[in-house]
Amino acid sequence: MRFRHGVAVMCGMLRVSKSGYYKWLNRKPSKRSQEEGRLEVEIKAAHKRSRETYGPERLPHELKDQGVKVGICRIRRIRKKLGIRCKQKRKFKATTDSKHALPVAENLLNQQFEATRPNEVWLSDITYIPTEEGWLYLAGIRISSQERSSDMPWAIESPRTL
Repeated sequence: MRFRHGVAVMCGMLRVSKSGYYKWLNRKPSKRSQEEGRLEVEIKAAHKRSRETYGPERLPHELKDQGVKVGICRIRRIRKKLGIRCKQKRKFKATTDSKHALPVAENLLNQQFEATRPNEVWLSDITYIPTEEGWLYLAGIRISSQERSSDMPWAIESPRTL
């Protein structure tokens, strides 16, 4: 590939010598840049070993156990270059508030689930399941009668459809 301008013209514009340009062009990578590739591999491996949960503050300790000494700032820079981010775990927050002043429905069954006629006893429950996309809500209904106890199909809904 031919350039529009020669090396001599470009070196003159950038105020560097031609010999300095050719020396830079043929120079071996520095010790630090050679370490960079090895560190990238080590940081990726440590990231996987920690199930992608360790940030740059905890990784130096993990890498030190593997015999690699590296600082936090260098880890941050390499992680940014590689696009590595740790998964953030949210603290579980209880959503049930049993100590409220709202009316509570009476317990009409008193733990006696035997029905004397059809369609007399309906049992239901709802729970939620954490997923990567958010909460998944699961509801189930059971109709108890004298002849048989039948389960109705259960439904799973995402919060957007509720």
